[in-house]
Amino acid sequence: MSKPTRVLAAAAVAVTMTACVNQPVPVQATVTTTAAVAAPEIPDTPAGRQLRWLLDAASRTPIAESELAGHFAADFLKDIPADQINQVLSAYKGMRLERLAQSQDRALVAVVVAGGTSYEVPLFVDAAGLINGLQFRVPVPKSWAELDERLRKVAPQVGFMAAELGKGGACRPVHAAARGVARPLGSMFKLYVLGAVAERIRGGAFGWDTQLTITPELKSLPSGQLQDRPDGSKVSVLEAAKLMISISDNTATDLLIHKVGRKAVERTMRAWGGHDKRNMPFLTTRELFVLKGAGYPRHAKRYLSLGTAERRAYLDEVVAKVPLSGITPWTAPRELDTIEWYGSPAGLCEVYSRLAKLPDEHIGQVLSINDAGLRLDKGRWPSVWFKGGSEPGVLDMSFLARTSDGEKYFVTTMAINPSRPFDDTKAAQELLALTRGAFNLAKGR
Repeated sequence: MSKPTRVLAAAAVAVTMTACVNQPVPVQATVTTTAAVAAPEIPDTPAGRQLRWLLDAASRTPIAESELAGHFAADFLKDIPADQINQVLSAYKGMRLERLAQSQDRALVAVVVAGGTSYEVPLFVDAAGLINGLQFRVPVPKSWAELDERLRKVAPQVGFMAAELGKGGACRPVHAAARGVARPLGSMFKLYVLGAVAERIRGGAFGWDTQLTITPELKSLPSGQLQDRPDGSKVSVLEAAKLMISISDNTATDLLIHKVGRKAVERTMRAWGGHDKRNMPFLTTRELFVLKGAGYPRHAKRYLSLGTAERRAYLDEVVAKVPLSGITPWTAPRELDTIEWYGSPAGLCEVYSRLAKLPDEHIGQVLSINDAGLRLDKGRWPSVWFKGGSEPGVLDMSFLARTSDGEKYFVTTMAINPSRPFDDTKAAQELLALTRGAFNLAKGR
């Protein structure tokens, strides 16, 4: 059995393929809409020719690397290897073109049907006619009613909020569902850690360039990279923060919690609206892994039987001594109502508001590295912040986006299934589609 790499990881969409290269302006901003036709013809343009190949290739995977090299840009293949491309294409085997929603010489949006579901496929090509941007995404909702209906189908327990941030930072709800109900956050709790770090830096306790030492007792399990670095390695606070948010690095998170102190993070969480008593003590990722994965349910039962002060002692005296090798991964929902980090959609909006008001440019740098494949139109939304969270039975996403005229909007989707794990790829695609639609609906209301 593999390590629980998806536990606490930022929600990611495996079927989204967008190379980390200089992309053309997003299709939504550059192409003209064409009318849908009953029997769609594919234009003889660079983008059209690649779409024709793509439809054929999806029916005969795996495609040889040599053939892929003739259709994808080298930078794309560097970021998205051949086996991953084949995995994605296999997921859409048998797809057929329903219509072309938008088309231009080097960019188009096709609407395809695969497995009875419609998907939008933005496709970009470079000057040589090679694919350097490709996505498979679920169409966005066109109304709040449609969004509500689709969200309820994702999970039995859901939370949602779309809000505009006023000039003073106040969250002004536009649309919401269970906005005040605290649910498991997954790795979205790392927003509070980032806030505690930023506040301590603002107070002069240390700096973004302060070096942290990676030690065996501070290493956690993936997701992340720092757990693989040699003991005694150094990492700056800024690098740790970037890794914590952009790839949800658990060891980076625990290093930062250790630096600022558990109680400092708890103070920030309370001050920023996180009042759920289940957050005390504020767990590190390693502690959660031990409680849920080492000799389960022995440690979990003992921990839950104690008061807050006794829990702190148990974490320090017992849990801290359990080696990572003693943790067994779990694949079904476990202790979602008792051992996690908790927050509500409204509380998350306050967290983003607080982070946005901090006079530190590093906050925006950290939060804007990864947008989880949301791909809002950069012409309309030049800045997007993101943090997601997941473990078996939990799939959450949260975003703050700024418009070109300086308005700020927040959207979060929280999906909880205490009975069984999600099909993360399908569920994440749907949450991203709902989020894209929510930003458009909130802005255009």
